[in-house]
Amino acid sequence: MTSSTPPPTGSHPEATSGSRVSAAATSAPPPRTVAVIDIGAISIRMAIAEIHADGQVRTLESLLQPVDLGREAFETRRLSRRGIERAATVLRRFRRVLSEYGVTDTKDIRVVATSAVREATNRIAFVDRVYVATGLDVEPIDEAEVNRITYMGITPMLMARKETARTKSVVVEIGSGSTELLLIRSGNVLHSDSFRLGSLRLIQELDASGLRGGKLRHLLETHVRRFVHRIADELKADSPLQLVVMGGDIRFAAHRLIEDWDEESLAKLATAKLEKLSGQILSMSEDTIVKRFGATFVEAETLKVSLLAYTLFAKHFGLSHLFVSGVNLRDGLLADIEQGGNWTSEFRQQIIRSAVSLGGRYAVDATHARTVAELARSLFEQLFGEHRLDARHEVLLYVAALLHEIGLYVNLHSNHKHAYYLIRSSELFGLSQHELHLVALVARYHRRASPQASHEGYDALDRKDRVAVTKMAALLRLAIALNDTRSGRIHEIRCLVEDKQLVIVAPEVDDVSLEQLAMRNNSSLFRDIFGVPVLLRAGE
Repeated sequence: MTSSTPPPTGSHPEATSGSRVSAAATSAPPPRTVAVIDIGAISIRMAIAEIHADGQVRTLESLLQPVDLGREAFETRRLSRRGIERAATVLRRFRRVLSEYGVTDTKDIRVVATSAVREATNRIAFVDRVYVATGLDVEPIDEAEVNRITYMGITPMLMARKETARTKSVVVEIGSGSTELLLIRSGNVLHSDSFRLGSLRLIQELDASGLRGGKLRHLLETHVRRFVHRIADELKADSPLQLVVMGGDIRFAAHRLIEDWDEESLAKLATAKLEKLSGQILSMSEDTIVKRFGATFVEAETLKVSLLAYTLFAKHFGLSHLFVSGVNLRDGLLADIEQGGNWTSEFRQQIIRSAVSLGGRYAVDATHARTVAELARSLFEQLFGEHRLDARHEVLLYVAALLHEIGLYVNLHSNHKHAYYLIRSSELFGLSQHELHLVALVARYHRRASPQASHEGYDALDRKDRVAVTKMAALLRLAIALNDTRSGRIHEIRCLVEDKQLVIVAPEVDDVSLEQLAMRNNSSLFRDIFGVPVLLRAGE
């Protein structure tokens, strides 16, 4: 057994075409050309970009093709064969465009799908059909991943503008199938949420009413007001804030209301101007909107809902103006590729802050939780050569340590099981549902039984994740034993390997007899997974 140090962790106007130019010859390495594709509820969009060595991302071309997957998916929970084939045809065309740019390696192409595909019961059939037809791997991403990607794209814009850099900013994007919400201040996420309420879903509800004309418009306005109030109430805003809105529908409005709008920065838009345009759109038939603005029929429908909702959001908060962002999901995906898919230090801190906030809601002993989390991190770093988990697992372990006693809020008895259910049913900014599941399992195994194939949640994991959960739980149990007295007196440790056993030395503590007893009780899982016993020794 050896110990080593881990590596450092660390149709709308948007459908425009850029020039296809090659990078000028310089001493720097040539830029990497990549593509991201977003399969949404009413369209499929692609962005092709160059990523330079200095981190600059330059978009070469953006393409949009209307494909209505959402209407049937939201009604029947299935994607029709016709819709699947239409999507496959569009993606084959996109691949031909990519070939012209020399982008043929699928490692340089990321394809994601949002609500329509994600919620369809036959999404696997869709993913497989696309792969057979195009060779592309489609990744249905959950709401938490969408919020993470949105954060990556919007934060630089917020920090670059005085009005939004320090003030609370509510970032809202109304999509066809869902609405994403972020509350950010000084680059820190204070709240994040996703609502299964979108413009196309609402339209489908209204269509079922059978109303037409003025009665339908009144019902629409009533539903949108309820929708806005429900989301706004989640914020419990108690201080001045700014409203930042995103999405294809608001970009449509901005290009008509803001002269020479630069999508690379936030643009200020008067609420009164947006309200006027929203009223005009509401008074038009879908056919009129299609003819006048060149929109598709589905876009004509969603415009009515989205522009009204954005207007009501601004009025709800008493704002005379709002900010429009040209950032979209593709921008965030490109930023993610530029960072190598790694979590930055800042982003890891956002996840940890979210975990601390969740623990506070359930009266977790914050001092003990933080001490255990720091000890778990130290064990993770010093024993990297044994567990070989990656930097994301370090964050997941830290979060599990912060929340391992959350189940005490329910009952002392079986609190580890309660911890699993509470974490599993919560949302933590930055963590996907799968990652949250791993955190919940690690917290569940902080005491009592070792992981078993019959345990709920654990039985659904593949081998790689099962091993990762067991390794993290083993490290967490050691960290808990080190702070068994809850005094925090052991805060620095050294890990050594002597006589085929792991020796943990507490250099600043003379008597560790209590912790040694706890270690004997808590180290069996470590021995089972790593094959060596654990000995705790006082300072030398």
